[in-house]
Amino acid sequence: MNFSRNVSGIVDELDLEKSYDKSIIKFRFLNEISFYEEKRDYTRKYYNAFRFIVTTGSILLPAILSMGQMDPAKLPANFDMVSYWTSWIISLMVTASNGFLQLFSLDKNYFSYSMVVEQLKTEGWQFFGLSGKYEDFESHQEAYKVFSKSIESIKRKQVEQEFSNGKGDNKKKKFDFHGEMKKFSQDQQRTIENVTDTVQTVAKVANTAQNVNKAIDQLKGETLENIEMDVIEEGVAEENKENKENKVDDGGEGKKEE
Repeated sequence: MNFSRNVSGIVDELDLEKSYDKSIIKFRFLNEISFYEEKRDYTRKYYNAFRFIVTTGSILLPAILSMGQMDPAKLPANFDMVSYWTSWIISLMVTASNGFLQLFSLDKNYFSYSMVVEQLKTEGWQFFGLSGKYEDFESHQEAYKVFSKSIESIKRKQVEQEFSNGKGDNKKKKFDFHGEMKKFSQDQQRTIENVTDTVQTVAKVANTAQNVNKAIDQLKGETLENIEMDVIEEGVAEENKENKENKVDDGGEGKKEE
């Protein structure tokens, strides 16, 4: 309110060709600043009150609970009942205050209103002094359209932010049926491919195991055959040896008889 009253005289002194341009600045610029200043101050009262309750309760609650750990003989009578209900009331107040802060977005709204007020004031001072982004303009009349556009842009962004806060921080996305079906089919295809690869891998492992078993059986058979052949050959060799020895013995005995 003080800013609007102080700046109203400056607006009257601006060099503008059309008289209603000054009225537009007063009703659209100065009134917007007064409006958001009132909302900021209104929100700040509740924000500071709830924050004070949360901070104070968070400090007092542990202190009261720690007092209950003292020797009961040193505590006043009925201290346990008093401390219980006091702790319950403080906990309820802290929880409720914190819930109201989150429910009404008092912290976000307070910071948002404060920011928009300062942005509007900064934009106004730059326009009045032809400084900042208005320094290339020769007169206020040339910078008037750019200034009006900037004010409306700040106002529009603030309104969009208020509505987005009302709907929630997370914006809901429109459900894309075709996209979801495509994604689902792709996931199913990947699953089928993975199952197929797994089955093929298992089959390869089974075939490998079967081949290994066949090789082992073949190796066992060949080993048994080799052993049998060796046994047979050894038996034949021993039999031949015995036959030779018998022949030698028979020959010797014949000579002796002669």
